[in-house]
Amino acid sequence: MVLGWGRRKNNKNNKGLKPNMEVVIPNQFKCPITLDLMKDPVTLSTGITYDRESVERWFDEGNYTCPLTNQIVKNFDMIPNHSLRIMIQDWCVENSKNGVERIPTPRIPISPIDVSELLFRVMESARSLDQYGCIGLVQKMEKWSNESERNKKCIVENGATSALALAFDAFANDSIERNVVVLEVILSALNWMFPLQLEAQKSLGSKASLHCMVWFLKHQDVKGKEKAIIALKEILSFGDEKHVEALLEIEGVNQLLIDLINKRISPIITKASLRALVILDSLLSCDFGRKKAYENDLTIPLLVKKILRVSPLTTEYSVSSIWKMCKFEEKNYEGKALIEALQVGAFQKLLLVLQVGCSDDTKDKATELLKLMNPYRAELEECIDSDFKNLKRSY
Repeated sequence: MVLGWGRRKNNKNNKGLKPNMEVVIPNQFKCPITLDLMKDPVTLSTGITYDRESVERWFDEGNYTCPLTNQIVKNFDMIPNHSLRIMIQDWCVENSKNGVERIPTPRIPISPIDVSELLFRVMESARSLDQYGCIGLVQKMEKWSNESERNKKCIVENGATSALALAFDAFANDSIERNVVVLEVILSALNWMFPLQLEAQKSLGSKASLHCMVWFLKHQDVKGKEKAIIALKEILSFGDEKHVEALLEIEGVNQLLIDLINKRISPIITKASLRALVILDSLLSCDFGRKKAYENDLTIPLLVKKILRVSPLTTEYSVSSIWKMCKFEEKNYEGKALIEALQVGAFQKLLLVLQVGCSDDTKDKATELLKLMNPYRAELEECIDSDFKNLKRSY
C-alpha cells in the first residue's frame, strides 16, 4: 500500500529525498480498520491490534465486536503494543530519506481512577479553601484534556463537572474578590465540559455561584465575561424557575444583560451578546423578570433594533422576548410595551421577518404580535414612518 499517512519533510538539504517516490507500508504496520500506518497500536482481548484512535471510534459508534474477527468483545481493555510501535518507529526512521517522519511515542491515556483521585484532591482543596492548590489541580486536568479527546471524555464521564461546580460554589461562598483567580480557572475548565450534570447544575445555580458570575459580568475582561455568560446560559437551559428568580434578585443583572446585548466591540462580545439575549429571554418567562424589563427604558428599543441583525438566532430570541413582554403584560403596564414597540418600528420589522422566512415558532410569535399591535396603530400612525426609514436611526 502507498503511504497515505506519512508526512514528508520539506528540507532542501535532504539530497536523497525523492518527492514523488511511493513508500509502501508493511501490512503488519497498518490498522485493519483504516489501512493507514498505526500511530498508537493497541491490542484487544481478541488478540488483534488496531490503532487506538480508530478502534475507540469504532466502539464509540456503538459497535461491540472486534472489527476484523467479528467476535463479541467482552473486555474493552486496550493493551499498548509497545513492541509493534517501536518497530513502526524504526521503520519510519529507516524511510526518513523518503520523507517519512518518525511517529511520536504516544502519551498513556488517563484512566477513571486517575480522574477520581484528582477530583478527590480538588474537593479537599475546596473544603480547605486552598485556592493555589486547587488551581494547580485544575490546570493538571486541563493539561490532560489537551492531550486527547479520549482524555476529555474520561474527565467528563467521571464526575468532573459536579466536583468543579461544588468547588466553585465553595470559593464563591467564601469571597469572590479573594478567590477570583481560582474561580476564573474553574469556570474556564467548566466551559468545555457543558452540558452540565444535574448535581453540577444545582451547585453552579446556587446564590453564591450566580452572584459570582454576575460579578464577572461587571468586573472581568471580555473573556471573563464570555465565560460567565456561557455558564449562565447553561444553567438557565434547564428551565428551573428557582435559578431564574435567584438571578433576578441580584441587583443590576437586567441592566448588565442589556448593556452586553448592545455592545459591538469584538467577535467575542458579539457571541457573548447573543448568549446574553438567550439569558434575557429566559428571564422574561417569569413575572418578576418582565417587571424588571419594563422598568428599563432601553429594553424594547434594543430588542427591536436586534431584529434582522447579526444572525437568524438573534432575530428569533429578540422576537421571543418582545412577544413575552407584550403577550403577558401586567395590568399596570397594559399596552405600554406594544405602544413602545410600535414607536420604534417593530410592526414593519415583524412584517419583514415573515417575508424573509423564519422558524415556525418565530413565525407564530411574530404573527401574534402583529395582531396585538394592530389596534394601537391608528392612534400612533403619525409616529410611524411609513417608508421604513425610521429603522435607520440609532437608538
